[in-house]
Amino acid sequence: MERLIPVSGLQDQDWEVFVVYDQTQKNAFVIPGGKVFVFSGLLDITQNDDGLATVLSHEISHCIAHHSAERMSQMYILAFGINMFAFLFGAPVDFTSTMANLLLDKPASRKQESEADYLGLLMMASACYDPMEAQRFWGRMEKALQGSEPPQFLSTHPSNTTRMRDVEKWMPEANEKRQTGDCSTTIEHVESFHSAFDQLKW
Repeated sequence: MERLIPVSGLQDQDWEVFVVYDQTQKNAFVIPGGKVFVFSGLLDITQNDDGLATVLSHEISHCIAHHSAERMSQMYILAFGINMFAFLFGAPVDFTSTMANLLLDKPASRKQESEADYLGLLMMASACYDPMEAQRFWGRMEKALQGSEPPQFLSTHPSNTTRMRDVEKWMPEANEKRQTGDCSTTIEHVESFHSAFDQLKW
């Protein structure tokens, strides 16, 4: 976090990371105010600093993009639309709600997750982490969840296959970010990263 926050533009938030000891959960999430929660089961998949940077930069990116506020606004609009549709067309509220969830709510959530993947990839590259590890991380996640992952259209997250494909598509931009950050110096002298990152822009 000390390497990622300086390139996030959110240095004034009171950032805290909580590790929740639960080996069965391979997950992480962020709540408004800069509180990041990482379940210990995820560390088997991150495996190294670059893998962990993939997760943390993704969670920071949700804050950068104001996804929580966006979701709240969408929920009010969606609830209003569901009730109006049910009233005007006499459709059961449960049916209307299910269809709205599948056709509107879940796609919107997947879009936010993809935005956080994109921003996070650029952020970790700017902080001199290896963006290629993001693709390897999602590959390990796919293996870990094999057989238990729902179809993408039923999920609030893109499939791990989609995420690997997206990371590959964004990789040239991420590599360019890393190259402009003078990362050779940072990688060789990690202890001096604070002064190096004062010069980074993203």
